[in-house]
Amino acid sequence: MQQLNRPARRALLVLHVAVSVSWLGVTLGLLALGITGWTTDSPEMTAVVYRAMKVFGDWLVLPLALSALGTGLVLSLGTPWGLARHRWVYLKFWLTLVAVLLSVFSLRPGIDHLAAEATTGTPAPDLALVVAPAVASTLYFFLTAISVLKPWGLTRRGRRLREERTAKARARREPGHGRAGAGVS
Repeated sequence: MQQLNRPARRALLVLHVAVSVSWLGVTLGLLALGITGWTTDSPEMTAVVYRAMKVFGDWLVLPLALSALGTGLVLSLGTPWGLARHRWVYLKFWLTLVAVLLSVFSLRPGIDHLAAEATTGTPAPDLALVVAPAVASTLYFFLTAISVLKPWGLTRRGRRLREERTAKARARREPGHGRAGAGVS
């Protein structure tokens, strides 16, 4: 993929950070609602909490998750970071993909089930809707940390690409190569 120019890269980075932080915020909101639904003694409150979680799940979780994944993918492919050059980028991509899939196939169906119960009667508090957002929030904090700290260095592919780039740069600097050495014996 062609490298993004600086204004496009910066705009995409701002968008990526905004949707990623929003995804974390929504998950923290789901955690607060899940704890409230689990700990309240009021069946009415439990029903309201699970209906509120459905609003978050239907309108925010999936769009934010897909936006974070998409902007991160474009950023990695359109910048020198690459998708498989640095261990932190590679790990962040795969963990984000897993989080998106779990949001789609586990979290949202669980919320939908309890919201349906809430509309037909009194839903039983479900610890899963405390555990899932707690795990997700921890994961998103971890992803944020590795984005800031950029640990672990290059992958094998990244080292190979760096060595190739260094070798090409060295070859260009050698006497008799390129414009500087043209015509010199």
